[in-house]
Amino acid sequence: MKRLLTFAGVLFALSAGAQQDMENVKIEPVPVADGLYMLVGAGGNIGLFAGEDGVFMIDDQFAELTPRISAAVEELTGGPVDMLVNTHWHFDHVGGNEYFGNAGAQIFAHDNVRALMSEPQTLARFGVNLPPAPKVALPLITFDDNMTFHINGDTVLARHVPNAHTGGDVILYFENANAVHTGDVYITLGYPFIDGQHGGHIDGLIDGARQVLDWSNDETKIMPGHGHLSNRAEIQEFHDMLVESRSRVQALLDEGRTAEEIVAAAPLADLDERWSSGFIDGVGFTRAILEGLGED
Repeated sequence: MKRLLTFAGVLFALSAGAQQDMENVKIEPVPVADGLYMLVGAGGNIGLFAGEDGVFMIDDQFAELTPRISAAVEELTGGPVDMLVNTHWHFDHVGGNEYFGNAGAQIFAHDNVRALMSEPQTLARFGVNLPPAPKVALPLITFDDNMTFHINGDTVLARHVPNAHTGGDVILYFENANAVHTGDVYITLGYPFIDGQHGGHIDGLIDGARQVLDWSNDETKIMPGHGHLSNRAEIQEFHDMLVESRSRVQALLDEGRTAEEIVAAAPLADLDERWSSGFIDGVGFTRAILEGLGED
């Protein structure tokens, strides 16, 4: 049976399922560039950029981790979060919005993120109904295609990637630091999760990976939505896997195979050793690709 709880209650229930012992989670800073860090804990990787203009943060993981995240931010920067960008609307990336919003942070996101968070949503994969987020947790400032932040001596480009991991994904490029935060458009843990229920599509993921490659060179530091600090060579491998996986599934569709016949054919079997994870395996990724291509 699906549950309808308060926003905070749902975030807690979901995060408890994803992380058996939240009490032992530590927020670990990974240096990226001068004043720029990736904070790793549970949930989506956080980007943290501090300097003379204030503290700029990307995503905020789970609600119950926010006191520890806030303490880590204070230790690294000496101040509170001034600006917060959500890369998309999923609970493991926006769980701290209410906390940081109440603390005075201005929250930015794509238009679709505010729209999704403002209304009840169902996450079928988790069997949970999400109520609307409280007003203070909603992005205060939203944008359609692009936004530019001139902050702390850098130019940070925020670009919407249509219909990738979700329908509201944003990737961010730090021009001077030569670093990118991808949100869940790119992860290093294996096959990605495509939330087709909320606008995700394999073609958008491919386009998002291509855009990161266009921004990158061999020195670029890439902060993925989940996993270790990455680089151009690794996201090139990820991009090529996406293209190959899509091509194989499309070829079987072109032969007239049904969805179940395609899944049974295991078109990604030889990729599974490298890309299958405990969260998404080759069967799950094949089904996600099919869901998108079947609508084209």
